[in-house]
Amino acid sequence: MRFFTYLAALSMAAAAHLAPAIAQTPAAPAMQAPVVPAAPVSPNQATLQDGYVVGVNDSLDVAMVGSDEFRGRVQVQQDGTIQLPYVGSLKAQDKTLLQLSREIAAALSKGGYYVDPAIQVTVAQISSRYVTVLGEVASPGLVPVDRAYRASEMIARVGGIKPNGAETFYLRRDGGVEIPLTLEDIARGGDAADPVVNPGDKIFVPEAPTFYIYGQVNAPGTYPIRNKMSLRMALARGGGLTSLGSDKRITVVRNGEELKKFSLSDPIEKDDVIVVGERFF
Repeated sequence: MRFFTYLAALSMAAAAHLAPAIAQTPAAPAMQAPVVPAAPVSPNQATLQDGYVVGVNDSLDVAMVGSDEFRGRVQVQQDGTIQLPYVGSLKAQDKTLLQLSREIAAALSKGGYYVDPAIQVTVAQISSRYVTVLGEVASPGLVPVDRAYRASEMIARVGGIKPNGAETFYLRRDGGVEIPLTLEDIARGGDAADPVVNPGDKIFVPEAPTFYIYGQVNAPGTYPIRNKMSLRMALARGGGLTSLGSDKRITVVRNGEELKKFSLSDPIEKDDVIVVGERFF
């Protein structure tokens, strides 16, 4: 009988010990640091691969789980700091949300205000981390980045490449390195063909190179060059020959000079002028 009484006492003690811990476990909202115990972390290792990295002018929501006493929105100042009650000035720039939540919790514990506080930090508004996307895309401009995006994801975020956009576009790193990319290579290749884009990088989609065609074709005009276009493909893009047109009387002018012996399978180049003459009867 004493043994069962002892077991019941142990069960009640365990339940009393676990209940507070379970009650303090918060639901994890989007883009927030997990609740973790206070621990020193080096801010020099913060990257977007580890989570969002705080920058100047960002607005942050800081809250203590289970308490309304320590809750509010702060903005990162020009010197990279935020101002918090009980904590004062704290460096936030170049730290992840996880690192910042740990340091706030550590400061509150060190000051004797709270014991093992659970701190959550979320991004209310991104104002520091941008990728610039320019050129022939649907919505060029500054695109805020809250995580590590790949080049294809950035193109998708701006609405894709416009019909007159070139097949090859360029990713220019913040340090000046320029990487040529194509959507076809990205679709068929691995991660190396679709690099991660970092804050400060630029993506530029140039206008596609064009050729000019007139004379005895059904749709004369200016057209973009696609997929290593040959003269035969260019004629088809121009609507094909009229009833008076002759594939024996085609002239290709490049850089102001008429090309000799240009066959239907030869590739055309930027700014080529194609003139289709009439056939003899």
